[in-house]
Amino acid sequence: MASDNFVDYVKIHCRSGNGGAGSRHMRREKYIPKGGPDGGDGGRGGHIIVRGNKQMWTLLHLKYKKHIKAEHGVSGSGNQKTGAEGEDEIIEVPIGTIARDGETREILFEITEDGQEEIIAKGGRGGLGNTHFKSSTNQTPDYAQPGEEGEEGWRILELKILADVGLVGFPNAGKSTLLASVSAAKPEIANYPFTTLRPNLGIVSYYNDQSFIMADIPGIIEGAHEGKGLGLRFLRHIERNSMLLFMIPADSEDIAKEYEILLNELKLYNPELLDKSRLLAITKSDMLDEELTKEIELTLPKKTPYIFISAVTGYHLNELKQMIWKHLQG
Repeated sequence: MASDNFVDYVKIHCRSGNGGAGSRHMRREKYIPKGGPDGGDGGRGGHIIVRGNKQMWTLLHLKYKKHIKAEHGVSGSGNQKTGAEGEDEIIEVPIGTIARDGETREILFEITEDGQEEIIAKGGRGGLGNTHFKSSTNQTPDYAQPGEEGEEGWRILELKILADVGLVGFPNAGKSTLLASVSAAKPEIANYPFTTLRPNLGIVSYYNDQSFIMADIPGIIEGAHEGKGLGLRFLRHIERNSMLLFMIPADSEDIAKEYEILLNELKLYNPELLDKSRLLAITKSDMLDEELTKEIELTLPKKTPYIFISAVTGYHLNELKQMIWKHLQG
């Protein structure tokens, strides 16, 4: 995926269609001078509908389309003819898109399946024609309902990447290097913090033409749950990963402490993230000898499976894929 084309947040202004007015028509024919009311109902205003599309990976197509409008319903007419409904406006989005109210930020719905449709702005109802108001005491009502107004307001669409494995770590932990080593993805790699400014996806091949999707998520820093660094903008992507691969470099001053900081940031953002299956990869392990490896092993978390790897030399990458596959199947 070209990172320049990856957009995971857009704010759009939606205006659904107004309902058509009901008709006040009176039946008038050659031999029926006073035929009574026969006004039809107005048509419904068009909805604005969000539809899931599994072929899409980004909200780029909405980046420069800030205003979305649906058609108004048509007014009713004589002979009890109902007006045509306003045409709905369809917005196609990737699987994993969340819709929020633009002011309250309340979650309206989440798109989780291909073809799933949800109304983000409801069209106004058409007004009733005068035939509905005829009674024994009022044989010729000369009034009908106006159509209801549609909904208008700002909506937020956020994309949470759907991947099997999410890479979690501080900046420069080697996440992009690993993704480039085990997949065909080409993330930007450099020796400075926040090289990765957008999530990158890669398809990792396994045995017998099987594969899984790995997501390189921009680095977390302490305080990310409060929006520090790239913070909240990317923590949401971790929510939709099946499992999490924590990555900490072998030259870190305190691997166990870094792991606890990362876990704490996820917990403060969303405690449910701690329920996900997780692995720990000690990166840049090509610089370790057997003695140093054993020393580090003594400090690692007891309940989290771990592995020493080097994405540059390929050390233990096949074993890492086997561990990931086993956890995904389990």
